[in-house]
Amino acid sequence: MTDTLLIGLYALAAGGVVGLVGAAALRLLRGRSILVHVLVLLAVTVLAVVAGVATVAQAMFLSRHDLWVVLVTVSASAVISLAVGAVFGSRLAASAVWAQTARERERRLEAGRRELVAWVSHDLRTPLAGLRAMAEALEDGIIHDPAIVDEYHRRIRVETDRMTQLVDDLFELSRINAGALRLMPTTVPLRDVVSDAIAGVAPLAARRRIHLVAADSGWPNVRAGERELARIVSNLLINSVRYTPEDGTVHIAAGHEPDNVWLAVSDTCGGIPGEDLDRVFDVAFRGERARTPGAAGSGGGGGLGLAIVRGLVEAHGGRVDVRNTDRGCRFEVRLPAPAAPGSRTSG
Repeated sequence: MTDTLLIGLYALAAGGVVGLVGAAALRLLRGRSILVHVLVLLAVTVLAVVAGVATVAQAMFLSRHDLWVVLVTVSASAVISLAVGAVFGSRLAASAVWAQTARERERRLEAGRRELVAWVSHDLRTPLAGLRAMAEALEDGIIHDPAIVDEYHRRIRVETDRMTQLVDDLFELSRINAGALRLMPTTVPLRDVVSDAIAGVAPLAARRRIHLVAADSGWPNVRAGERELARIVSNLLINSVRYTPEDGTVHIAAGHEPDNVWLAVSDTCGGIPGEDLDRVFDVAFRGERARTPGAAGSGGGGGLGLAIVRGLVEAHGGRVDVRNTDRGCRFEVRLPAPAAPGSRTSG
C-alpha cells in the first residue's frame, strides 16, 4: 500500500509539472486556432503520462524493460490520439469559423432590419401626414380653386401609388427572406421581358430626359419565372433611371454563354464609391453618397429594389454583381442557361 501511494505521488508530481507548463503554453497560444489548442492539450496529456512513468522508473519502481514497454505503448497511443485530435480540431475549427460567420451575418441582418424599419417608418409617416392634411383641407372646404383641388387629387393618387409600391416591395422581400417564394420556371424570351420593362419605365425616363437604349440583337431565351424575371429587369432599369443625371443614358444588353445567360444594365450615374459597392444590394441601402446628389428623390423608392433583385436572382440559382465603368456603373445578372441553349430569338 505504501509503494502504491508513493507511485501515485511521484506520478502526480511529475504530471503536475507538465500540466503547469502546458497551461502556460495554452495561455501564450490563446490567440491561436482551436486546432492548435486541441493538439497542445493532447500533447500535454501524453507528456504528463510519460513524465509520470519516467519518474516512477527513476524511483526504482519499474525495471528498464518495463519502462520501455510502457513508453512504446504510450508513444503508439500518442500518435493515434494526435491524429484523431487533429481531425476533431479541424472540424471544430471549421465549425467555429462557420458559427462566427453566422453571427456576423446575423448582426448584419439585424442592423439591416433596424435600418429598414427606420426607412419604412419615414417613408410611410411623411406621405401619410401630407395625405391627411390634403384630405382634411378638401373635406373642410378650405380649398376652392379647381386647379388646386385637382392638384391635391393628383398628389393623393401619386402618394397612394408610391405607398402601395412600398408595401408590395416589403411583401416580396418578406417572401424571399422567409423562403416562401415559389418559382414556376418557363422558357421566356428575354427580349420580350426587356421590351415590357422599358415600356413601363419610359414615363419616368421621359420626365428625367433619360435615354433608354436596348441592344439590337443577342437576346437569348432564359429559363425563369416570368413574373420574377420581369421584376428583376424592371427594378434594375428603375434604379438606373433614378440615379442617372438628366440627359444621361441607360443601356441594356444581354447574351448567352455555354453555362449561363447574362443581362447587363449600364448607366451614366457617375459611379459608386468603392466602399459602397458591396452594400448596394443590402436592404434599405439607398446610397445617396454613392450616386448623383438629389437623384434618389426622383421617383421615390424604399431602398428595397436591388435587395429584391438579389433575392430573386439567387432564387433562380444565379448571381448579380455591380462594377464601376468609365461614366457610371454596370449591373450584371447571370442566370443558369436553359436545357436547350441553342434556342434564341432573333434580334
